[in-house]
Amino acid sequence: MADEKPVIDEDMDEEIVAMKARVQAMEAEAAQLKAMQEQVEKDMNAGNLTDAAKEDIDNRSVYVGGVDYSSTPEELQAHFQSCGTINRITILCDKWTGHPKGFAYIEFADPANVDMAVSLNDSLFKGRLLKVSPKRTNVPAFMRGGFRGAPRGRVMRGGGRGFDRGGFGRGRPPYRARRGYFQPY
Repeated sequence: MADEKPVIDEDMDEEIVAMKARVQAMEAEAAQLKAMQEQVEKDMNAGNLTDAAKEDIDNRSVYVGGVDYSSTPEELQAHFQSCGTINRITILCDKWTGHPKGFAYIEFADPANVDMAVSLNDSLFKGRLLKVSPKRTNVPAFMRGGFRGAPRGRVMRGGGRGFDRGGFGRGRPPYRARRGYFQPY
């Protein structure tokens, strides 16, 4: 009985060939998905710009304040097209309501275009005066040396709670209810 081989007929051979073809198709699809995943990860890592790249973009960008709330990037592009080639226009919106905040950033292809754009400061756009200035590089507060809650300019001893203790305003002595009360013993 151990010497008997299983009987293989032509139907089983066709099933095996079909299964092998499906396995190959699944392996090809898995390889394609893996390549797509690697491309997505590569693109996401490319979004993390270095400080030098961010500073280069900031040197080619301007801040535009006083933008009308109904403005579109196309209208801003038409207003600033005389300054040079525009790479990107960003109109900032409130993250909760989605309404525009009233200012925008415009990135140019060449840093020399920034000076031309600044010359449009106090120009009229949709009935409002625009404030145009070179974009400054944002430096987080912890990098500047300060932090939230730190008093700026003067040091308060005692936590800034008032005279000696007790949390009253400046210069007032702490509350003592029995001032001048006579106790013989």
